[in-house]
Amino acid sequence: MSRVVTVRRAVLLAHPAGHSLSPPMHDAAFAASGVSARYQAWDVPPRQLGAAVQRLRHADVLGANVTVPHKQAVMAHLDSLSPAATEIGAVNVVSRRGEKLHGDNSDATGFLRSLREAGVDPAGRRVALLGAGGAACAVAWSLLQANVASLWIVNRSEGRAIELRRRAARWTDGAELEASCDPADAVGADLWINATSVGMRRDGHDPDESPLDAALLSAAATAAATCERVVVAMDLVYRPRRTRLLRDAEAAGMRTIDGSGMLLHQGAVAFETWTGVAAPLQVMREALEAALRGEEMA
Repeated sequence: MSRVVTVRRAVLLAHPAGHSLSPPMHDAAFAASGVSARYQAWDVPPRQLGAAVQRLRHADVLGANVTVPHKQAVMAHLDSLSPAATEIGAVNVVSRRGEKLHGDNSDATGFLRSLREAGVDPAGRRVALLGAGGAACAVAWSLLQANVASLWIVNRSEGRAIELRRRAARWTDGAELEASCDPADAVGADLWINATSVGMRRDGHDPDESPLDAALLSAAATAAATCERVVVAMDLVYRPRRTRLLRDAEAAGMRTIDGSGMLLHQGAVAFETWTGVAAPLQVMREALEAALRGEEMA
């Protein structure tokens, strides 16, 4: 008699969801690790989030990734949260523990791993962080844990920037913290990070848009010319890989880091959380690179 193999699922909760490259990355990881599972992207409008989270309690579900616009709203639907998720105020990984759902945040770890893999040590740097949503909260928390010298939080809604600065004050006892709605206020930064969705290729977004003017990037590069460190621009957006922000930053003489590394490393943490198996990082990297090349050729 043949043995029935149960194929489990890991899913992405997003709206929209079609832009994600997580499915090929995780499917490659499952296959390489001998885990009988498939990854699905669920397009979940905000009003349907509660019902979608309930579906995660099914026995065939390993867990979920959570992304825009649900990273903060999903917390109210979970049974428990990790200390990191509680502090950051955002969840991007859900794991099923029996009938209970546990929320964690792998964005913070994935961000720092990708930054350091690119050879950039954030300690002592002056950082401009664009955005005040779930991803920005994770980045701010991780940067302050890594002992940056100062952090400017820049957001179109100054009130949200001020709120994140207030929360971030709990995460440091030495870094200088500022909040603003004007990126020009952070012109002295030597590490610029876009944690918004501006420039992402997806429905309703202009992929040639940038959260920063090219002239401001040039001014920032000039202002930091006397700094011992090379000025760095990092974009968490990975579709397209070379965003308008990164192209303008490179033209200004900055070093650039795209968002694929953070996607890879936060995904590896999620994979290990769901399966208890070491993530096949190189397999995941190759699958992600192939998916990105396919998009560039399309």
